[in-house]
Amino acid sequence: MATSFGSRGRSAVGVVVVIAVCILYAGVAASGRPTTSASMDLLSARGGIRRKLLKNGLGLTPQMGWNSWNHFHCNINENLIKATADAMVSSGLAALGYEYINLDDCWGELNRDSKGNMVAKASAFPSGIKALADYVHSKGLKLGIYSDAGSRTCSQTMPGSLGHEEQDAKTFASWGVDYLKYDNCNNPGTSPKERYPIMSKALLNSGRKIFFSLCEWGQEDPATWAPSIGNSWRTTGDISDHWDSMTSLADQNDKWASYAGPGGWNDPDMLEVGNGGMTTEEYRSHFSIWALVKAPLLIGCDLRSMDSTTLELLSNKEVIAVNQDRLGVQGKKVKSDGNLQVWAGPLSANKVAVVLWNRGSSTATVTASWSDIGLKSTTVVDARDLWMHTTQSSINGQISADIDSHACKMYVLTPQ
Repeated sequence: MATSFGSRGRSAVGVVVVIAVCILYAGVAASGRPTTSASMDLLSARGGIRRKLLKNGLGLTPQMGWNSWNHFHCNINENLIKATADAMVSSGLAALGYEYINLDDCWGELNRDSKGNMVAKASAFPSGIKALADYVHSKGLKLGIYSDAGSRTCSQTMPGSLGHEEQDAKTFASWGVDYLKYDNCNNPGTSPKERYPIMSKALLNSGRKIFFSLCEWGQEDPATWAPSIGNSWRTTGDISDHWDSMTSLADQNDKWASYAGPGGWNDPDMLEVGNGGMTTEEYRSHFSIWALVKAPLLIGCDLRSMDSTTLELLSNKEVIAVNQDRLGVQGKKVKSDGNLQVWAGPLSANKVAVVLWNRGSSTATVTASWSDIGLKSTTVVDARDLWMHTTQSSINGQISADIDSHACKMYVLTPQ
């Protein structure tokens, strides 16, 4: 891939003050340089980023870990979960920040016990969830679990938490659970805005800090109300392991960029990297965009048998660093010329992350001018290629690359 570059500068920006974050993304400074159209979108959404940090103090950066659903669906048991925790550590992924080992649907018995408590499925989890949590904790990791804001979970194989929120939250806390994914199947038809806050309050009163992941599939625009009750919220329906699904969810999630921030994140669903339905370059694009938009990085493949290419994609420290950047501003689509797109967003230390993305069917040149990404035309930058791990210095004006079909280039630009 042939690559050429160019640049523009950034003014100092406070990391904590929300309006300063908006100004940085807009490319506005005391010098009075104009905003980009993308930045205007950011600023206009309910006055820009308005985050309310939750009492649980979790999710200051997007969550990282693994979830059982994409690869295993209902075929889960305690030996699989233990082996996955082992693989998370032995592969080196745990050391990179992947910390949650999350059970999805189908972990429980069909009915509650005589006291109304949820019970782990004896055939799959004979040692119980507390013992499993203890094992996962012994590896330096955290355990997540799944429930539903309806009468039954989506699989219909176990009870939901509707009407049992306080009891279930205390049960999860007593087991040592660190994370709750809360689905929306078999609900009574009432708004999620009525049902999800009940579980949020129950978790905060459970006696344990539990990350709250809302999964109402973006049906009632949760980005507009979930920041006050959850640490992440699904903005889309379920992902599937193919290109059209992944790109569609990226687009759907994009319009809510201004609502994400430290404490709560937009969630376009879990990663499919390594499950086999996309090419290596498509998975690279998937991982790059999810990282740029501060999506949760929840691995969905079998960690026990992933190949070296999958591990290489998932363990790119420089791409992960963009996702985990403390400024906490979601990158977004700032330029689209048919299938040729530029996605970008600000990072701490006045840096800018950029993805040049070719969603077309043949090789093409993708270019981002500094005006596209909110940089001043006279700025000179160093451009770090996060996948090639190379740096080109003293770049100005624009950044451009010849990119293969369904592939991308990802950079961090550092003003000199």
